[in-house]
Amino acid sequence: MTVNDERFAIREELDVLRKNGAKRQELSLHACKRLFFDLGIRPSMASVRELTQTGSASDIPKDIELFWQRIRNASKVRIGGGAIPPMLEEQAGELLGLLFDAALAQARSTLEGERTEMQAASAGMEQRVRDAESRREAAEGMLQRSEAQAETAWTRVRELEAQLAASTAHDRREQDGWQATAHRLENENEVLRKRIDAELSANATLHDRIDALNRELRERTEHYAQQIKDALSEAERRVKPMLVELDSLRSMSSTWQTAQREASRKEFDYIQQLAAAKARGDRLDAQLRERSDEIDILTRQVAALRDRSGVDASVAGVVSSLAASGRLRKDELARIGTVMDGHVELPPHCPKCRDGEPELSQADDGYELSCPECDRSSGVQHSRLEAVAHFMSD
Repeated sequence: MTVNDERFAIREELDVLRKNGAKRQELSLHACKRLFFDLGIRPSMASVRELTQTGSASDIPKDIELFWQRIRNASKVRIGGGAIPPMLEEQAGELLGLLFDAALAQARSTLEGERTEMQAASAGMEQRVRDAESRREAAEGMLQRSEAQAETAWTRVRELEAQLAASTAHDRREQDGWQATAHRLENENEVLRKRIDAELSANATLHDRIDALNRELRERTEHYAQQIKDALSEAERRVKPMLVELDSLRSMSSTWQTAQREASRKEFDYIQQLAAAKARGDRLDAQLRERSDEIDILTRQVAALRDRSGVDASVAGVVSSLAASGRLRKDELARIGTVMDGHVELPPHCPKCRDGEPELSQADDGYELSCPECDRSSGVQHSRLEAVAHFMSD
C-alpha cells in the first residue's frame, strides 16, 4: 500500500471517529499515532491539519505535544519495568550516535556541493554583467560618433543653405537649378534624420537588454539565496527526528549517569556545529544583500543614463534657452516632446513676482510648473520643456 493509500485510509478512520462523536483532541491524537507509527512521519501542524480538517494554529501544537508526552510517559514505564537490558540500551545509544554522525556528514556534503554550485553560478553572472557593460560602453561610443556625424551633416546643410541664398540674390535666372539642389539637400537631411532615429532605436534596444540582464541577475541571486535557505531547512529537518530519538533515549537511560554524560556531550557538539552552519548562512545572506545594493546602484545609474536619452548637453542647453525665451513655437515644442526633459532646469525665480520659487508637479496627463507666491501657472503640458516655456512666456 502506498503512502497516498495510507493517508486515504487514515482520513476514512477519522471520518468514522468524527461521526461517532469524537472531539478534536481525539482526532489529532489518532492522526499523530498513525503518522508516527504506521508511516514513520514526524507529526506536524500542517500534516495533522490536512488529515483532520479541524483545529486552530494554537490547538493542534498542544495536541501534538500531548502525543509526545504520552510517548515519553510510556517509555518511562517500560524502563521502570526493566523491559530493555542494559547491554541493549548501550548498543542502542551507539547506533543512534552513528546515525547522528552520518546525518551530519550528509548534511555537510550537501551544503558544500550547493555552495560550490552557487559560487560558480555567481561568477558566471558577474562575467555576463561585465560583458554587458562592455557592450553598453561600445554602443554609447557608436552613439556619440553618430551624433558627431549628424552634427557635421547639419553644419553642412546650413552652409549649403547659405550658399543657396547668396546664389539666389546674385542670379535669379538659376533659381530652378538651386531649387533642385535644395531639394536634394533636403533629401539628404531626411536620410540623416532617419539614420539618427535608427541609432536612437538601437541605443534603446541596448538599454532594454541591460535592464533584462539586471533583472535576470537579481532573480538568479534571489534563487540562490532561496536554495541556501532550503538547504539549511533540509539539514534541520533531517536532524530533528534524531533529536527526538536522542531525547527519548536520554529519558530512558536517566538511571545510567555515564550514558547521560555522553549524550549531553554529543548534544553540545551538535549545537556548536548547527550554530556554525547558521553563522555561515548569515554571512552568505550579508553577501547577497551587498550584491543587491550594488545592483540597485547600477540600476539607478542606468536609469539616469536613460533619462539623458543620448542628447548632447550643449544642444539640450541651447534648446532649453530658446524655449525659455519664447523663440520656439508650440508645434516645435510638441515635436521635441520629452526628449530634452532630462536636461531641462527649472527657473530659480518667478518672472512675475520675483520672490517665489517655481514648483514642478507631475499629473496624469503631463507636467505643470506653478509659483506658490503669486499663483502663476504654466497649465498642464505634455513635457517639462513645454511647461517651462509656457511659465516663462508673457
